[in-house]
Amino acid sequence: MVIWLILAICAAAIETFAVQKQIKRLQFPAKPAVMIFLFIWLYTNTGLQGNALWFGLGILSSLVGDVVLLGKSDRMFLIGLNAFLLTHILYLLGFQEQLRNITAWSFVLLVLIFINGTRILTRIVGSMRARGQNALVIPTIVYSLTISLMLYAGMSTIFDPTWTTSASFFVSVGAFLFFMSDIVLAWNKFVSPMKNGHILNLITYHLGQICLIAGIISQLG
Repeated sequence: MVIWLILAICAAAIETFAVQKQIKRLQFPAKPAVMIFLFIWLYTNTGLQGNALWFGLGILSSLVGDVVLLGKSDRMFLIGLNAFLLTHILYLLGFQEQLRNITAWSFVLLVLIFINGTRILTRIVGSMRARGQNALVIPTIVYSLTISLMLYAGMSTIFDPTWTTSASFFVSVGAFLFFMSDIVLAWNKFVSPMKNGHILNLITYHLGQICLIAGIISQLG
């Protein structure tokens, strides 16, 4: 039912507006509402059958991460990081066929993601160490490797003939935007503040999740 997609988009827009205007009474209910509506949308279209179950569980893990990250401390950040790490592991389970079937083109994609991801991660980790936030270094490295693998798995559907063009397009765009949202978050927090960085993080995160689930529904619904 498309109504749940519309509600998710509206909730994402409300949260972005609330953050921009610093209206916390709007932000707190709107942030978890996005994932709740996406979960219902996925459930009503797939019944969480087959690999859709892993994506449904991933949405719920994202919901936990979203709520935890409403806190601003390093401890809350670390808990939220673990929640989203679980999200990406669950999404990887949903993409298990793509992880098992590596083609020449998907291998090239994997190498490109690894090279560029390593360059970005090196800069972020260097800033963490300079700030004395060494406790976050190992979790951040593990998280970065996992989300890079998730990006690869999502985008490799382009080379999978069992995936429709529309489904692989949405999943690829969604995985890329999700990946970029985490880069923006980490860069803004550890390297240097970006102009409208928090807003950019929210927009890429919500659009990434929405596009990814749209692709899953298109393929499995």
